[in-house]
Amino acid sequence: MEKFAGTENYVATDDLKIAVNAAVALERPLLIKGEPGTGKTMLAIEIAKALNAPLLEWHVKSTTKAQQGLYEYDAVARLRDSQLGDERVHDINNYILKGKMWEAFTSETRPILLIDEIDKADIEFPNDLLLELDRMEFHVYETQETVVAKVRPIVIITSNNEKELPDAFLRRCFFHYIRFPEEAVMREIIEVHHPQIQNRLVKEALNVFYDLREVPGLKKKPTTSELLDWLKLLMAEDISPEALRSSDNKTVIPPLHGALLKNEQDVHLLERLAFLNRREQG
Repeated sequence: MEKFAGTENYVATDDLKIAVNAAVALERPLLIKGEPGTGKTMLAIEIAKALNAPLLEWHVKSTTKAQQGLYEYDAVARLRDSQLGDERVHDINNYILKGKMWEAFTSETRPILLIDEIDKADIEFPNDLLLELDRMEFHVYETQETVVAKVRPIVIITSNNEKELPDAFLRRCFFHYIRFPEEAVMREIIEVHHPQIQNRLVKEALNVFYDLREVPGLKKKPTTSELLDWLKLLMAEDISPEALRSSDNKTVIPPLHGALLKNEQDVHLLERLAFLNRREQG
């Protein structure tokens, strides 16, 4: 099996590469945690590209049930068709809606199955998938068939740490926490997305960005994706590196801050800090 070594579009740290390849070798789901914007979902997409494997994405919502990943039986549609005299009603398979796990289990080539943001769902959701992920099979009661995985998919599960996951579920996963990128790694990420950017602009922008993340009381710290958007805007508006330079970036509102700050409380917090700073200096 080919090993994952990152891609030209995704800067993977050594420990992340080790985690991916360990999960594949152990045939266990890879549980990826980390704050939003650290590339958890993108990781599955890039693993699929690197291994030339089909990607199946199951994006979990608060209303998602584990059964939907296997299949759903549309009894309402069957009842309606029977009332209309539709011939389809005689074959129950016409009313079985296959989920992403069914698709993954019946794939001819080894797929990547992404179960994205598993912590958004009900607390029982992970436990309801334990048996199927362990045995790589499930039973369809309506048709009395058992769906068995042709090849074991590589399962990538992401979590934003919004709620604790059950211990029984965690035991079956290989776990990796994506730390927020340090400056050296962030520079590599920027180089991938904005290869033409000036080094001086990157230097000043990173100073602003990391100082902003350390402001106490911020409701939502800016993330990697927001930094990349901000840099794109700085280049588009031809903002000079000098315009970003300040003796204390924690008390200055950066230009085009709408790309970095995503709620009014954080904007007001920075405005108050800037006002207090001006008053002290005055």
